[in-house]
Amino acid sequence: MTVHLEAVAFDVVEPGAVATFWARLLGRTVVPEATGALLPGDETQVGLRFVATPADEIRRSHLHLHVTSESLDDQRRTVETALSLGGTHLDVGQLPDEPHVVLADPGGNAFCVIEPGNRFLAGCGPLGEVTCEGTREVGLFWRDALGWPLVWDQDDETAVQSPAGGTKVSWGGEPATRRHEGSRQRLDLVATDPDAAAARLVGLGAGREGGRDGVVTLTDPDGNELRLARPTTEPPR
Repeated sequence: MTVHLEAVAFDVVEPGAVATFWARLLGRTVVPEATGALLPGDETQVGLRFVATPADEIRRSHLHLHVTSESLDDQRRTVETALSLGGTHLDVGQLPDEPHVVLADPGGNAFCVIEPGNRFLAGCGPLGEVTCEGTREVGLFWRDALGWPLVWDQDDETAVQSPAGGTKVSWGGEPATRRHEGSRQRLDLVATDPDAAAARLVGLGAGREGGRDGVVTLTDPDGNELRLARPTTEPPR
């Protein structure tokens, strides 16, 4: 039973505003949803979902996006565009001479505009990478769950990528659930038969949490939530 990565999810107070920011930055379309907004991906670009959440219930996201650039001028324009759309500079302890630029979107989610010439993200498209906190075990789980090849496996860091190329999803360090109380790191999957797909994922090491309204909730081997539902449109092949 094949599953597809539909989106990575972020809790935000104003999903429409944050989704519009990313749509304009990445050149995508916003699809309103009952619980927020979705920026659909495609065969090579991972989708982004923004979930409406009260401010006092938002848990810090440990998903971090890397936006690529083709030249120094392109990187500068991307940063300027992000700032004009409501993004802000963010200090996470980076050194002054580091070539990437760290920003936050209007929902407070950190992301980097990566310098040109970055070999790891070469050819990955505008959304080059989704970085996650987690163990090698969870990277191998997602390799098997998605059927995506492992494109990095070194020093307890792993990354997978669609066979078609595009956005890489990577893991490193201790699980976010172990390091940060109330952390949030969710991937949303779709499958034509969610129950059968969930049984397969449990066999790979996922934990089953429950289900409601056609959505099956599980956890990956590090304890991060993942959700499995039927696709509203045909998933990419």
